[in-house]
Amino acid sequence: MKPSEANTLSTPSAPSTKLSPKGRQTQRLDKVLTHLGYGSRSDIKKKVKQGAITVNGIRTKDSGMQVHPHDDEIVIDGEQINYREFIYLMLHKPPGVVSATEDNRDQTVLDLLKREHLVFEPFPVGRLDKDTEGLLILTNDGQLSHSLLSPKRHVPKTYEATVSGDVTEQDIEKFAKGVVLDDGYETLPGELTILRKEHQDEEVISYISLIIHEGKFHQVKRMFQAVGKKVIYLKRVQMGQLTLDPLLPIGEYRELTEDELQRLGK
Repeated sequence: MKPSEANTLSTPSAPSTKLSPKGRQTQRLDKVLTHLGYGSRSDIKKKVKQGAITVNGIRTKDSGMQVHPHDDEIVIDGEQINYREFIYLMLHKPPGVVSATEDNRDQTVLDLLKREHLVFEPFPVGRLDKDTEGLLILTNDGQLSHSLLSPKRHVPKTYEATVSGDVTEQDIEKFAKGVVLDDGYETLPGELTILRKEHQDEEVISYISLIIHEGKFHQVKRMFQAVGKKVIYLKRVQMGQLTLDPLLPIGEYRELTEDELQRLGK
């Protein structure tokens, strides 16, 4: 063996995944790095030829070698990778942006993400109306999405709204029983709180908070229509036990903290 090869690791080609000695799944090196956004498989192959990738301190000669992304120390261009399978983002969705992965006419919430997060192929958990702002979770964890959206779970969602009209104690009582929407559907009970009121040009403007336990199409707006009022501003501030970070600017996002993930049951 040549001296230059003494510190080089080479592994024969193998299937894309197999079980490690610990019983957990290993993956191809190029697959791991591609998943994390370090380039295409051909890019990773070039990096290997340049000697820019080490596994457990040893330069590798095979971009297809099997590694355990959680246990092995993988370094590319001097940067140690932080492998993760799932990503969890909190977005302060702005109005005018649609809660979808793609749209032919409007900007989507994915258009607000950086490439380093887009490589995980996240999707919005549920949706907010185009003109509604506030808390939106984006993830590639289908299990979490299902647990938050399952009709059987009745995960509470808290909204703050500005309503044209005088919201009264009678409205609170009606919401507490459930209201009948324009299509005949009777909603589950909602918890309506009047925060304050003000008069503008002989019109009463009500500022309210509302907790609902389902997510019908335009539900908050339609609930107020059912009692003769109109929502003119709507913001979601909480979903389950997760609250929108008050310091997160509109249109910005960040990854969830460990504490926040625990609140979501992760």
